Amino acid sequence: MSPAKQFIPVAKPWLDEREAEAAKRPILSGWVTQGPEVAAFEQEFANYVGAKYACAVSNCTTALHLALLAIGVQPQDEVITVSHSYIATANSIRYCGAIPVFVDIQPETFNINPLLIEGAITKRTRAILCVHQMGMPCDMAAIINIAQRHSIRVVEDAACAIGSEIRWNEQWEKIGKPHGDIACFSFHPRKIITTGDGGMLTTANPNWDKQFGLWRQHSYECTRYGASWCERSYF
Repeated sequence: MSPAKQFIPVAKPWLDEREAEAAKRPILSGWVTQGPEVAAFEQEFANYVGAKYACAVSNCTTALHLALLAIGVQPQDEVITVSHSYIATANSIRYCGAIPVFVDIQPETFNINPLLIEGAITKRTRAILCVHQMGMPCDMAAIINIAQRHSIRVVEDAACAIGSEIRWNEQWEKIGKPHGDIACFSFHPRKIITTGDGGMLTTANPNWDKQFGLWRQHSYECTRYGASWCERSYF
């Protein structure tokens, strides 16, 4: 018989009693959805990345979907992105009824090649959905320059980029400020920080942040910043 092969996971959550204790608080408080723990997490995350606003959602796919809806992506629009990513990147575009237009990557960074973006822009292009692959930041200065020249939006798929930094205006800034219009993060168990699952949107636009808060509740205005009967009713 051949010896058993040891399984080496791609990633493994590192959790202990501290995480168990943290999960215990909302369970015993009755705030098992939204509530002060979520609001505190949003504020702490916004402060950490340097964003004005942060909104927690169920996962990063949801975050990408809501980000594209917020910037106005509609059926038959085109969104420039890369195929070298998890399928959720392209799926979020299809959820809007839009068409993903794939641009090749730079082999040295695994990120979208800015030199190929303009050649993919058409009259139907609504946005660029760039991916900070494996946490390696894209060339955001080049991408934003192109987007501004063509009056299109930029959404950052920062699923793997919690804690990543980019050189911006002669100083280091964290991915998620955001440098585009909206950045989207994942808290899946194989990411840098995990909440079991979950996602986050960051933006500097207060109207979009308010819209995210509504959409995640099926447009029902359950405030995430204080007690309300609808949230308490889950207890």
